[in-house]
Amino acid sequence: MFVEKIPGDYENGDVNKNLDDDGRVKRTGTWVTASAHIITAVIGSGVLSLAWAVAQLGWVGGPAALVVFSFITYFTSTLLADAYRAPDPVKGQRNYTYMDAVRAYLGGRKVQLCGLAQYMNLIGITIGYTITSSISMVAVKRSNCFHKHGHHAKCETSNYPFMVIFGCIQIVLSQIPNFAKLSWLSIIASVMSFAYSFIGLGLSIAKVAGGEEDVRTTLTGVIVGVDVSGSEKDTIKWSPVVPENKSMKRATAIGVSTTTIFYVLCGLVGYAAFGNDAPGNFLTGFGFYEPFWLIDFANICIAIHLLGAYQVFAQPLFGFVEGWCSRRWPGKRFITSEQAVRVPFYGVYYINLFRLVWRTTYVIVTALVAMLFPFFNNFLGLIGAGSFWPLVVYFPIEIHIAQTKMAKYSFKWMWLKILTWACLIVSLIAAAASVQGLIQSLQAYKPFQLQD
Repeated sequence: MFVEKIPGDYENGDVNKNLDDDGRVKRTGTWVTASAHIITAVIGSGVLSLAWAVAQLGWVGGPAALVVFSFITYFTSTLLADAYRAPDPVKGQRNYTYMDAVRAYLGGRKVQLCGLAQYMNLIGITIGYTITSSISMVAVKRSNCFHKHGHHAKCETSNYPFMVIFGCIQIVLSQIPNFAKLSWLSIIASVMSFAYSFIGLGLSIAKVAGGEEDVRTTLTGVIVGVDVSGSEKDTIKWSPVVPENKSMKRATAIGVSTTTIFYVLCGLVGYAAFGNDAPGNFLTGFGFYEPFWLIDFANICIAIHLLGAYQVFAQPLFGFVEGWCSRRWPGKRFITSEQAVRVPFYGVYYINLFRLVWRTTYVIVTALVAMLFPFFNNFLGLIGAGSFWPLVVYFPIEIHIAQTKMAKYSFKWMWLKILTWACLIVSLIAAAASVQGLIQSLQAYKPFQLQD
């Protein structure tokens, strides 16, 4: 049995039953599911590296940086939420993607620039998550090895088998048709992120309370010449009572405030526990060795979280490619047709052959790149630094200026421009630091050995 377009639209003989007011599949997202998507995407295993980040800046600069950039992210995200519809933020025509919003308000070359920044970022993150999840699973084996043979044992294990396992699971998860069907996975992933964050926080508190080691902290962070050398990112359902932009702003407030609390707690308590010698990740980098079973559980939670987070970032890319191909070759049955298959304990699942081939190929390629370049996290840092300014700051502010028809050189226009340029400078500095880290990783790279 083959059906064209979206099979769910025609279930039960009612064409309009499952359609929204714009003729698309009815939206089911709420501020709750949107908050879960945000938390899944933002609270990653990087939260366990914040102790190291705070160590670079110290007690003054570390907390200040976390709070300031959290506020900037929240502020620009609310501006972007108002761009969901155009020209009116409540009753205007919907913009279904970030690029649609840029096209509606800015147009021209900026649409292509937005797409380039957005999709390069998504590709980089999915590759980075493949690496990070494998590191967490390797840490489970090493934790048990250290517990059995002592903390000074080599306990080297290859990341590659775990990258293959992660890729195989992602091939299955990638067959989830669209982002709207992903809520359950994001909720599970959010629970996992809370679990390992709490474990890391609890272990840090225990280490601080124990006071067994002489930990050195400073107001300004690591000291050059002493500690270091001198060289060294949903679909909300429509409601006549609560507009989508208000629901998204509520979800943004919950998501950003939740992540900020965890960031500050993990960063500051971790810095208090380890001081200027804080490891890059105190769970996979073995800032803690015992209790080994708790370290194992936390790393398993990281891996499960990244299984869901991978999809949060991959689904927009999947949708973009599939939508473009459908518009480019609307008559190709391979691209547009769905085949109904009855799955035990699930019901009828509609398989699209193009979706199956394309998504499977993408997962395999990202896994291969991760295996070929296991230091790709440095590339990921560079991509993150390069995408922060255009996607989080520049485009939301420019869209807001165009949407509100803000007068040039007005007071609000001026401070928004100052914010834009200040964030650009910070992004350039971060990019330069990422390039330095990449060069160091290339120089130290030894193939076929464990990469931490």
